[in-house]
Amino acid sequence: MLRRSAACTTRRNAVFGHGRAPRRCRFVVVAALRDDVLLRSLSTNAEVSVLVVDGTKLVSEAQVRHKLAPTATAALGRSLLGALLMGSFRKEDEQVQITFQGDGEAGSILAIADTRGNVKGKVNNPAADPPLRPDGKLNVGAAVGKGVLAVVRSHPLEPQPYTGMVPIVSGEVAEDLANYLVDSEQTNSALGLGVSLDRDCRVKSAGGWLVQILPFCSEETLAQLEQNLTTMPTITTMLNDGMSVQDITARILDGLGVLPDGQTVMPKYGPCEEEALKKRMIRAVAALGKQEVADIIKQEGKLEVTCDLCQQTYQFSQQEIDNYIDGNEELQEVEHETTVQA
Repeated sequence: MLRRSAACTTRRNAVFGHGRAPRRCRFVVVAALRDDVLLRSLSTNAEVSVLVVDGTKLVSEAQVRHKLAPTATAALGRSLLGALLMGSFRKEDEQVQITFQGDGEAGSILAIADTRGNVKGKVNNPAADPPLRPDGKLNVGAAVGKGVLAVVRSHPLEPQPYTGMVPIVSGEVAEDLANYLVDSEQTNSALGLGVSLDRDCRVKSAGGWLVQILPFCSEETLAQLEQNLTTMPTITTMLNDGMSVQDITARILDGLGVLPDGQTVMPKYGPCEEEALKKRMIRAVAALGKQEVADIIKQEGKLEVTCDLCQQTYQFSQQEIDNYIDGNEELQEVEHETTVQA
């Protein structure tokens, strides 16, 4: 059935064998041939919505930032791409957070995306790399394990976020997210995700697609769509063959046509801008208070803060923290006086 269809594959070159051989990965940034892009399109009869993303650079950056082992790269990469597909083209400022809380080697996996194409995340065990599956592919299901998938949708104007939770079905990420969309959001959809690595364990291609059935979709359209999805190659195969997101969209909607002028966003990892990140960090540190900050610096010789999601590290001096706290207190006093006078 279309509602549960999910292609979720990560290729592994045969050079690594089928055993638990040591895997040495070089964490270097490799420029992809083309920029990442996410495209949203409609079928000609407006009965099917299709989102296709090429997120090769994005997943490569995540691998480098977190120094991920091959299977951890695939697990976090699929989660980032899944969150991106589920979070894009929603209400402005809406955010989606997906968490795989499994008992596998990877531990919990977190991905957070907004409607503008920003996505970031982390995996508790970046070194997770269980033995390959019997077919020679990365065993993402074993790395994730059994447990619970939680999806939280939030918006600044909503009083409470919406939270949905479902059991982890396979741990292969795409199948679990597709199952969530059906069971918790009653969305008739299909989802495919993939991360392909080269001989040096670097990300060769990474992408995904999300197909959503719109109201009043005909049986003829459903039949054509199911035939297309069950016969087409994996997302990484298509990307490795040089297909663009437009080409892949046309392949998914073969026989149904694609309306022109689809919407695009340029996905990126983050946001990790230095100034914004340092402001968030100093607010968190200042909450400790001047004395505790002084004690930490006295014991450790420095106060260093690392963002779990970006892996950016910054050092703060006692003077920086004191100045922030004093300035914040003065601002609060002014705001209080203004409120009283009003």
